[in-house]
Amino acid sequence: MTTRDLTVSPFDPLAASPETRLAVGHLLTACHTFAYPQDPPMLPEREALSLTHVTPGEAVRQFAVWDGTRALGWGSLEYHLSQNLHAAHARLFVHPDHRRRGLGRELARVLEGTARQQGRRVVTFGTTSKAPAGEAFAHTLGAEPALPMRQSQLDLSAVPDPLLDAWTTRPDGEPYRLHIWERVPETFLTRTADMIMVMNTAPRGDLEVDDWTVTPEMIRAWEGMIAESGEVRFLMAAEDTRTGELAGYTEVFWSPERASLVYQGGTAVRPAARGQGLGKWLKAAMLRHVQAHCPGAHFVRTNNANENAAMLGINVALGFAPWASFTEWQLRLG
Repeated sequence: MTTRDLTVSPFDPLAASPETRLAVGHLLTACHTFAYPQDPPMLPEREALSLTHVTPGEAVRQFAVWDGTRALGWGSLEYHLSQNLHAAHARLFVHPDHRRRGLGRELARVLEGTARQQGRRVVTFGTTSKAPAGEAFAHTLGAEPALPMRQSQLDLSAVPDPLLDAWTTRPDGEPYRLHIWERVPETFLTRTADMIMVMNTAPRGDLEVDDWTVTPEMIRAWEGMIAESGEVRFLMAAEDTRTGELAGYTEVFWSPERASLVYQGGTAVRPAARGQGLGKWLKAAMLRHVQAHCPGAHFVRTNNANENAAMLGINVALGFAPWASFTEWQLRLG
């Protein structure tokens, strides 16, 4: 079959058969293995399930390229229906054995057309240095590198215990206390949504996106999707006992089936609460929790904007070493 015979078609994972979804899951797994051969392999069944997950208030349009029952390429465009109405986020994958045949460009063309139909004038997407072809492809699209990031990895066996002791030792009369949750208690749900929005203060580089609003409904949906996929998310929050306000948080994601690798999610401290060592306390306490509750974990991986000197400083002190680079790109549609 020639490239001319292969076309991009809409893909609705909810209407598709389990076998069809699994075909896309195998495609995504193959792409991940190609870029990260040393990582524990992704699970095709889990990737297939993730195709059905949509955050409340958002829409996702998906497309695929098929050769019979094999998925050779897949792309998605995600956009919010009430926030950042000018922007959308794209993902695009082509099977490693079928690249340099124009499939990526055709998928990109369809995704761009969909973004224009939805009135979006900015499309963002990410590339990793572990798959250099992605960066070259981004340039051919006319995209600009808007937020360069450093991907770092921590060897848990090399974490300095004296440093963790120092960062988790708090003064007498400490007004803050830590909570650790897999599912946020109802009494903390609204406060947690408000706390997560502190991530709006994180560096954005040249990304033309506005602040995001996080709702309790979003958190519950995320928790449901994480649980459905078999993943574990630990969220640790620092509560100011004088006011009940949550002053900071950190989160990690771990899968027993891919036990060796832990992903560090967001970490943030409210501007008014900074300068008290809360970020260090949260990070150190979370590492202790990971060591105790993630059996088989060997590494923690995280992304930080190159311009985020404060968080990079904390991570470097803990022993996070450069592992790769990740770039968030921006394509202006005019």
